[in-house]
Formats: sequence, C-alpha cells, structure tokens
Amino acid sequence: MHGTGMWIGAFFAHFAGGAVATTSDEKFDPNAIWAFIERERVNAVAIVGDAFAKPMLAALREAEARGQHYDLTSLKVIGSSGVMFSSEVKRGLLEYVDVEIRDSIGSTEGAMGGSVVSRSLPPVDTAKFAFNPTTKVFNDRDEEIQPGSDEIGMIANGGVVPVGYYKDPEKSAKTFRSIAGVRYSFPGDFAQVTADGTLILLGRGSVCINTGGEKVFPEEVEEALKAHDDIWDALVVGVPDERFGERVVAVLSAKEGASVNEAALLDFARTRLAGYKMPRQLIFVETVQRAANGKADYKWAKEVALGNSA
Repeated sequence: MHGTGMWIGAFFAHFAGGAVATTSDEKFDPNAIWAFIERERVNAVAIVGDAFAKPMLAALREAEARGQHYDLTSLKVIGSSGVMFSSEVKRGLLEYVDVEIRDSIGSTEGAMGGSVVSRSLPPVDTAKFAFNPTTKVFNDRDEEIQPGSDEIGMIANGGVVPVGYYKDPEKSAKTFRSIAGVRYSFPGDFAQVTADGTLILLGRGSVCINTGGEKVFPEEVEEALKAHDDIWDALVVGVPDERFGERVVAVLSAKEGASVNEAALLDFARTRLAGYKMPRQLIFVETVQRAANGKADYKWAKEVALGNSA
C-alpha cells in the first residue's frame, strides 16, 4: 500500500538483521503508537510526514498536560517519506524525543534525496533536501538546472532504475528514459536548485495549478497555511476561473477548539507566499480527508471545492 512502510519500516531493518514490530490496530492512534514504542523498546519508527507527525506531537503535548510522560529513551530514529514533513513539527518532536529525524523524498520509481535533523544538527527548512548522488533536475529541454537559477525542473533519479511498468509501455516510455546515455526515472516531481546545491521540492506536476499563466504547487500553499497555529490540516486545489483559467482554493480543518479568523490567516499566509499563490477561497471542513496511508485525497478536495465554489 505504501513504499514508506515497506522500505523504511520493514526492509531496512530486515537487511540489517533487525526485528520489525507492527501493531494490530486498524486505525491510527498516536497515543497507542507512543505506548507501543515504550513497551516494545522500539529503536526506529516509520511515519508519513505531517499526516502522522502532527497527531503524534499533539499526543505528546496532551500527555504532558495531564502529567503523563512516555519513556521514549529507546527511540533513536524517526524516518519519514511520502508527505511533507514541516520543520515546525520536527522541532516540536525534538523537544520530547532525542532522535534523528530522517526525512526522505522518493517514490516507488526511486529515491531522490533526504535531510536529517536532530537536537545537535541545525534545522532544515520544510521541503529542502540534499541530493542523492544519482539525482538531477532537468528542464523541459532535458538540460540540467543550474543551481541558483530559480528555474523549475523535473526531478530525475538515476542509478537503479526500474525496467518499466507492467503492461503499460506508454507510461513506461514517459517515466523511464535516457538523457546523454544515462537512464533515469521521472516520477513527476518538480523542484528548484539553490545556489548551494540544495534541492527544493515543489510538488507533483499532476496536481499543479495553472492560474493566470503561473504555476502553483499545492504543497507549498498547504505548508504555509498549516504553519498557522489554528490550522490542523489543509489541501489546496485549482477550480475553473473565467479570468485566470484556474483559481487557488484551500480546503482546511482547524485545530480542536480553535476559532479561525480568516483575514488573519490570509495575512499570515501572505508572509510566506507570493501574491499569485494565495488562496482565493477558504473552505473549512471538520476533517480533511486523506487515505489511510496519509496520502492527500486531492480528488475529494476538488469535489468539495467545486461544490462550494464562490
């Protein structure tokens, strides 16, 4: 169902001769996860970005408020991939657990980069990663993006590249191809490269919003909104607009007990986003829908946005 659970949660431990501990709970319960880590003396846990990390951090804060403290001294590593893992949540977790947080970007088609933070290492901004040795970013002319150019390109993963998709030659030809004699996989993620060679992940091209000729990647807008203290989760989609082609709409859920001032939220987002990336409409729901593995359900979010289109 999810490569993160398979690779980070199972294969790495088995390859190293370790044991893998799994729970039998069908629903994700952050308190049950911390209690399981404490009881089984778990050394490493695999999660899926903020979709898991935010509830887990909230559970630690709630436990502290009621005078309960989990014994998490056995835990050394939190590994994540598949969903944005915000720097604010990472810092919050490090207040409670002395671990390395290893955040990776990749897909079934190949790993691309990663970042590591801990109490002794400097913080890393959300969506910034060090390249894997075989990873490059190419523009639509198959030219490598120059660091510091602000040009947007597609992430290409070299090294061990799959043969193709089973019985899908058309998709295989689009995803797995060669540049200058080197074979790469192109899962569809877009990025920029900073002057120091850091990769800035922008998001998956299939959900990119084209508004007034500008590209808006939903993940960047979502992270800006979720950084606000009153917002629990957010998904951002584009809906048809007569003037701009598409307009940016955010579907959000507030933290329990929070009363969100929409004007203040938008003012907060403006400090993190360019004007054309700003949501033109905010739609609040009780719960932002995600798959059981933490992946965003953009189809659902778009249906909600279209049903509440202003």
